[in-house]
Amino acid sequence: MGRLLAFVDIFVESPEMDNVVNALLKIECVEELYEVTGEFDVVTLVSSADIEEFRDILKNKILKIKGVKSTVSSVVLHSYKGPRSNGDDQRQLKSRSQ
Repeated sequence: MGRLLAFVDIFVESPEMDNVVNALLKIECVEELYEVTGEFDVVTLVSSADIEEFRDILKNKILKIKGVKSTVSSVVLHSYKGPRSNGDDQRQLKSRSQ
């Protein structure tokens, strides 16, 4: 079985943005990191071995960063397109719809 992936959307206190980004860059399991417009300030993609490791990363690393107000997490159930997809699912969906 593959690693658990989760998008973690982060609300940041504005004056602490640089501090938060620099701290997130040091967390090895943060695979992708984006400063964004919209409801959240930062969106990350976090990889972990399982839900317990993800809980530990969220609780003891991300939420302890000075300037992180709160987070919203979405665990990836399945990848249809992107670097972690083999593309087979997308081809199968297209062939079913034709």
